[in-house]
Amino acid sequence: MQLILGQIIAGLSLGMIFFLISVGLSIVFGTLKVLNIAHASFYMLGAYLCYTVTHLVYKSQNMFWIALILAPVGVAIFGGIIELLVIRPMYKREFLYQLILTFGLIYIIADIVKLIWGVQFYQVDIPPQLQGTVQFLGTKLSYYHLFMIALGPIVLALIWVLLHKTKLGRIIRAVTYSRDMSSALGINVSLIYTVVFMFASWLAGLGGTLMAPMASVFLGMDGTVTIECFIIIVIGGLGSTGGAFLGAILFGLANSIGIIFLPKIAIALSFIAMAVVLIIRPWGLLGKPE
Repeated sequence: MQLILGQIIAGLSLGMIFFLISVGLSIVFGTLKVLNIAHASFYMLGAYLCYTVTHLVYKSQNMFWIALILAPVGVAIFGGIIELLVIRPMYKREFLYQLILTFGLIYIIADIVKLIWGVQFYQVDIPPQLQGTVQFLGTKLSYYHLFMIALGPIVLALIWVLLHKTKLGRIIRAVTYSRDMSSALGINVSLIYTVVFMFASWLAGLGGTLMAPMASVFLGMDGTVTIECFIIIVIGGLGSTGGAFLGAILFGLANSIGIIFLPKIAIALSFIAMAVVLIIRPWGLLGKPE
């Protein structure tokens, strides 16, 4: 039971990281109708910026909290530039062109990272306030894991408030529903697209910043994350923020608990779950059929 509880906490904390990444991917697809394959590259960029702030600007464990603000903002600014110069001209192109373009962005961003930071592995320390563990039912639970588990629902609630209780959220939903009608009503659709893309990039950068103290920061850390995020949004439903949250939880638990009971097929469990969902509900658990 202690082992299972520890794995559940680890799975939930990892699921919250994937939620931050996949929800941005889902929002971009729902609003811009662009499937950004390079979205996980922004996650990697957030991890590198976190290392830069905590080690190169001023080397201190407490600088993590500054990095938690600056790194996602830096990724958001970079995302805005990418949307303005690269993504925007592709909105009226066929879907295949968008896929090829965003696929190419993966290699471009990887080369930028290699040029700036090289190919070394970097480590970011957990801030002193979140170091240590707490005893629960005989199991030691990491403060940092608990912090991430608590942060996920908070971010989900803030996204819901933004989209449903603010003027900007109403405009975003209007643009999502009909770009032409929104433009006819005087809404600057291009500006809204840029804001949405920057927000999604900020979420990915936040996920990378939070992941940096848990694992090494290295070139290529975005590779498997891309596939995993697509699994999550397919299970939860494309364009659904709640679906991304539910899919991330199921994905994290399937990986962490599957290692205990089904170690030989633990990696395949998420793919099996995605296949089952596609057969039963092709639009996802919380998605809406077109």
